[in-house]
Amino acid sequence: MTEATLTKKDIKELLGDQTKQIEQRLSDQTKQIEQRLSDQTKQIEQRLSDQTDVILTAVDERIKALDLKFTEKFDKLTTTLDNFLKRMTDIEDEFTMMRNDINRIKKAIKEKLGVELF
Repeated sequence: MTEATLTKKDIKELLGDQTKQIEQRLSDQTKQIEQRLSDQTKQIEQRLSDQTDVILTAVDERIKALDLKFTEKFDKLTTTLDNFLKRMTDIEDEFTMMRNDINRIKKAIKEKLGVELF
């Protein structure tokens, strides 16, 4: 090939070589970009996972705190209800004993005085 004359074939070869070089560079750059995107995607997924863990931990702690409050209030209510029921049972027992005492008094009055009380 002489300096001054370029044939069509020479131009095709030069353009072919240049096209191959451009295609190779584009391919390399595309691979680099894809790798960067893949790395960024992994980083974002990890951050989202970490953030999800933090949020779920906070929610779990809040639920535990609410559960503890609920349990304390429920225990207090149960104790109050137990005390109330004990008082009611005591009053019923006392009422039964008083009724029995009154029946004995009525019986004694009837036996001693001959008067029946209603």
